[in-house]
Order: sequence, then C-alpha cells, then structure tokens
Amino acid sequence: MTISLKTLLPAVAIAASAALTCTAGPALATSGPLSPTPAAPNQDYTVKAFAAQNGESGPDDIARLGNSVYVAYQNGVGPMGEPSASGATASTIQQYSLDGTPGASWSITGKIDGMGSDEAGQRLLVTTNEDGNSSFHTVTPMAGPQAVKDYVYKGLTHGGGTDSAKVYEGKIFITASNPTGSTGPALYRATLSGSTAALSPVFADDAKAVLANGPKAGTTATLALTDPDSSTVVPGVSPRFANDFLLDSQGDQQLILARQAGTPQQRLNVLNLPAPVDDTVFATKSAQTLWVTDPDHNAVYAVSGNFRAGEAVTSVTPDSGPDYLAAVNLADGSLTPIPQLAAIHAKGLLFTGSR
Repeated sequence: MTISLKTLLPAVAIAASAALTCTAGPALATSGPLSPTPAAPNQDYTVKAFAAQNGESGPDDIARLGNSVYVAYQNGVGPMGEPSASGATASTIQQYSLDGTPGASWSITGKIDGMGSDEAGQRLLVTTNEDGNSSFHTVTPMAGPQAVKDYVYKGLTHGGGTDSAKVYEGKIFITASNPTGSTGPALYRATLSGSTAALSPVFADDAKAVLANGPKAGTTATLALTDPDSSTVVPGVSPRFANDFLLDSQGDQQLILARQAGTPQQRLNVLNLPAPVDDTVFATKSAQTLWVTDPDHNAVYAVSGNFRAGEAVTSVTPDSGPDYLAAVNLADGSLTPIPQLAAIHAKGLLFTGSR
C-alpha cells in the first residue's frame, strides 16, 4: 500500500444564520458535483467543511489517533467487497490534522465499514466488508511503507461480516454484522497473532439484558438482535451507563450497554429507541468539536458549539428521508434532532478536543 501526500484544502467556515427544520433543511444539489457546504446553522454552532481528496467518495467511519483524524472513504465498494460501478475495489483512509489539513492516505482492498483507534499500539483498527467475505487490518501511520497489515479471521461463526472495531479496557472488540442466525455472537473479542485475528464471543444475539426504559424497565428480556452495527465506549462523565461498552443494533432500534464487557461480571442493559441510529458518540468535555462524515455530500465537517460534557449525539437513519444528527436521552431513549445542523446528512461521528 503506497502513501500519498495530499495538498491542503482550505476549510469553509459557515456564517451564523437562522435555524433549519429538524430533519430535512434546505435541499442540497443532487445533480452534478455535490457541494460540501451545508446550509448555515445559527449562532450556536460553527461548521467547517472539508471536501474529499483526489476523487475519493463515500466518507464513513472516522477515528482519532494522536493528533490526527482519519476518515474511511468507501469509494462505492459493495458490502461484500464487490467492485463499484466504476470498478473500484478498495477503500481509502485519509489523514487530516486537527485543523483539517490533509495528510497521508492508504488504500485497503474491500469496503471499510469499521475503524477505531488503538492508542497504546499507535495504530488504527479496520474491518472490511460488513455483510460477508470480511477481514481485519491494522494501519500504523508511523510505519511508512509497512503501515498496513492484513489479518485473516479465525472463529467468525455468526455467518455474516464484521463492522465496528473498538478498544475497551485493553481488549479489541468487533461487532458481528449481518448475522445469518439468531443465536450467534453479536460481539467478538479479537486477539491478534501473526496474520490471524482470532475471535471469541463476548455476548450473543439472544443474550439476556435488563430493560433500561419503557413500562417494563428493570425487568429482564431476551434480546433478538438482527443488525449489530456501530459501537463505542461510554465515558466516565456520562450521566448513565458510564464506562460501559455500547453496541448499536441499528435495525432493531436498540442500544446494548455492556458493563464489564468480556468478563465473568458482564451485565447487559438494553435501551430502546424510537428510530434506527448509526454512530453514537459522547462529549468527554464541554465545547469539544464534533467531526461528522456526510456521504451524501461527500464531505467531512468539523462542528464546534455548545456541546456539554457527557452529552450523547447520534446519527439517526430514518426509513425515509436523509440521516440527521440528534441528541440521545439516556434516561428514556428519546431522540431530539439538532435543527441547526439538519442539512448535514450524518454518518460517522467523532468528538475530539483541539489537542
């Protein structure tokens, strides 16, 4: 995999103006080149937009490692690694500095649908092909020509592919996407050795969990997960579920919160939602920057505003209409759209500070 340096693309700072409607906002052009600039939010937020580099398309997952942000562009590759309409068979990882200056890039065969950071190992954790024919990769940016390392899964037993990859208490957890049955693993732990990523189940699609909201809150139910997708670690400043591992079962409209995940003391809670969501992220401090990928407009945004420490923000994926940003109420599962940012069709999310 070769590393290519990209030229600086100036950020587009968006002036303050009136708020937009909750989930649609003024339409952006759908013919010809799409503009990376959304309609202007009000004075509560400042948005900087960064366009794709050198023909990349479909920004999805986003992660921070050190003082850089990394964005995975899927380039139209299919969920099992099928070539795009233009014949592309590889995704691109693009590096940005915290001010949005483009850096190096790496090409990985397949469709990247999961990307997390391993600060201890100074590497990115990458999964490809969420529906099947899946594999695992690491990218160590400081390793030069040897930056990308490919792994073959051992123990992939749920019949589908893999999606989100995150580090939780020193362990690599990978979500088991597109299951073919109802009793297989929903979440794996990965152990890397040589060129093998050995997987062991953390909990199953039909695990027992305590209902965290609704009229039967506090009672135990059997999960029936069909769509394990994104994941994250809930920070200690969160008002609820602090330090839990969060798995989003997107099509089931549920967040699974695992306390002490992967240990004998593991306990699961399930928070039911009124709509399907994709990425969910938490501000660990007040006034952090929210980075957002928007594949509909082929752009990445850095949003600064009045985010509060512990606040949870998600990308809602309704059955009809564009995706949008919303705040998550962890007490009752309600979703409150952020109307000032409605023109951003959110996908991957990342909260981060300036250093």
